[in-house]
Amino acid sequence: MTGGLNFWDHEIWSFIITISILFGGMLLAVTLTRKLGFLRRSMLPSSVLGGFLVLFAARIYEAVTGTELLNRTILETLTYHGLGLGFIALAWRHMDGIKGGRMRRDVFRTATVTVGGYLLQGVVGLGITILLHFLIGNFAGAGVLLPMGYGQGPGQAFNWGTQYETTYGFLHGKDFGLAVSAMGFISASIGGVLFLNKRSVKEKYQIAGGKVRENMNLSDYARENEVPVSETMDKISIQFGIVLMTYAVAYLSMWLIYRFILLPAGGFAMKTINPLIWGFNFLIGTAWAILFRAIGDLLRKKGIMHRVYTNDFMLNRISGLMFDVMVVASIAAIDLKAFEYADILLPLILISVAGMLATYFYTKKTCRLLFPGYYNEAFLAQYGMLTGTASTGVILLREIDPLFKTPASHNLIYQNMWAILLGAPMLLMLGIIPQSITHALICFGVILLLFGVILFMQYRAALRVRREEGTDA
Repeated sequence: MTGGLNFWDHEIWSFIITISILFGGMLLAVTLTRKLGFLRRSMLPSSVLGGFLVLFAARIYEAVTGTELLNRTILETLTYHGLGLGFIALAWRHMDGIKGGRMRRDVFRTATVTVGGYLLQGVVGLGITILLHFLIGNFAGAGVLLPMGYGQGPGQAFNWGTQYETTYGFLHGKDFGLAVSAMGFISASIGGVLFLNKRSVKEKYQIAGGKVRENMNLSDYARENEVPVSETMDKISIQFGIVLMTYAVAYLSMWLIYRFILLPAGGFAMKTINPLIWGFNFLIGTAWAILFRAIGDLLRKKGIMHRVYTNDFMLNRISGLMFDVMVVASIAAIDLKAFEYADILLPLILISVAGMLATYFYTKKTCRLLFPGYYNEAFLAQYGMLTGTASTGVILLREIDPLFKTPASHNLIYQNMWAILLGAPMLLMLGIIPQSITHALICFGVILLLFGVILFMQYRAALRVRREEGTDA
């Protein structure tokens, strides 16, 4: 082979070995869930359980042999791209049953829940680490990594933890950020399992064996003039091709912004805006998918194009695959060494537990008020996203809404632009908070004020929901 590699060299098989182990972990998790009663009753998502099985198996292997079982670069790559590809697949769907002004209002209300969750986590995290700074001298700004690790996931927690460590002297900042994101996945599992095991939820969705039983038939989701299941190119190949080409366009747009705007600007733009651009790859990919889908609909309406190339059922399955892979890979990539440092263990435990409790009860209350028609689905989607990643929210949602029939998954996708706009002040403060204790205190006050504004907006929205319910009745 070219490049000095042979077919029997490890580099040729590294990706296949790594992803096979990940899928092996998920298959083992499915088997254990079906065979072990306590796991079946827990309704723990198989991808989450599989991720922890692979994580501990890999660490045992490394301890015994002294070599790595998994390619960490591949794990981090799958984690990063799985979110983008999954959201693009969801955005390409035609949500025929979800239209109108109420849909747009629900999208905005979802964004307020998301941003309110970030702000609440910022208040809780910063409040704890500022207090610890005065008591035992901890890094005051560490608490703001709670919304990054819980609300944004491993990528953003890693990015900002690294920034705080290299620029502002936060010892073990990178490991602290990754550890917070790890605790977020655990919090998502604990809160999600507790909610799914409520008797009212079990009875309403007739959950059996830990899953909602659905009869899914491809023909039920075929649109008029859709391409057949198999002709010169298989239908699933077309779906993958559309998703991947959309993601390639998203990459090109991000690279152009980086190359011709951010790189020449340097300084603040490269330190703050550039990580956000690449961290929100899923949002940019979603925007392109929505645009391309709208263009296709317009061309068909004008009679220029007649065939429909996408299928909602297959796109749901692609998104499910991407989210499963992302979750199992992100958990398997956790570095357990972060839990060995005593100076970050106390703030890590405190903000993680407090963050889980605050997020659970805040999300439960706001979703009950704002989305009474599909409260359970809205809660699982929002809580999963606010403690893990957007894909974690989809994983939990899929436990009771596997075909995404309710607006919950739609809201999760389309709320991102509003969430960016409403959350922009907090995002801009990420580079200010770690500069000194004074900066941390000022930003804490601003975040608290912004959280109050969001609560007021949600209070007004809840009053409107009550009026709407009264009108419908």
